[in-house]
Amino acid sequence: MKVLNLYAGVGGNRKFWDAEVTAIESHPKIAEIYRHHFPDDEVIETDAHEYLLEHLQDGWDFIWSSPPCQSHSRMAISGTNRKPRYPDFKLYEEIVLLQAYSKRLSFSYCVENVIPYYSVLIAGQSVGRHLFWSDLDLSTVEEVASPKGFIKKTTAKQGKQVQDWLGITWDSNVYYDGNHDAAQIWRNAVHPLYGKQIFDLLIALTDAGLHMG
Repeated sequence: MKVLNLYAGVGGNRKFWDAEVTAIESHPKIAEIYRHHFPDDEVIETDAHEYLLEHLQDGWDFIWSSPPCQSHSRMAISGTNRKPRYPDFKLYEEIVLLQAYSKRLSFSYCVENVIPYYSVLIAGQSVGRHLFWSDLDLSTVEEVASPKGFIKKTTAKQGKQVQDWLGITWDSNVYYDGNHDAAQIWRNAVHPLYGKQIFDLLIALTDAGLHMG
């Protein structure tokens, strides 16, 4: 199974995949964490949005994309101190592209993000705090409960709690540029059990001869 893992982060969604994986992650220190845990994957430090467009036709069986969620989250408009910002609609560019080409190029796909503060422009499949857009029927995917106070976990100690929840750990703190939230890179990860359930659906279709690839 040849898989493209876009905006790979620390690799939460990827943990239980038995596949040949190409991971795209632009942040060097986060890419280092990914490489440590998944040394057999090819990790490319570049812009995932552009990589998808340029390499869409490279013969993937499955494409997973988790674009940044901050501009879509309800937190983006909460409180009085937040400066207004446009939601990053590259998310929908990728959904439209993958929907249009998945059958033509014989791959399956899953795009993951948060449930947004606005009415979604393209209907997705909701599971827990996530919204997924996929050609797979995710109705059997079960919610993975988040730790109590998940969104408010920001300290290094709380980041360790999220790491334990994911089962992916790192000894030093890693921050996004201009950010002092020690837990954010871990909160951004998709729990491995979501990735496993969705990948298992794909494998089941493949074994039954129903997967388009």
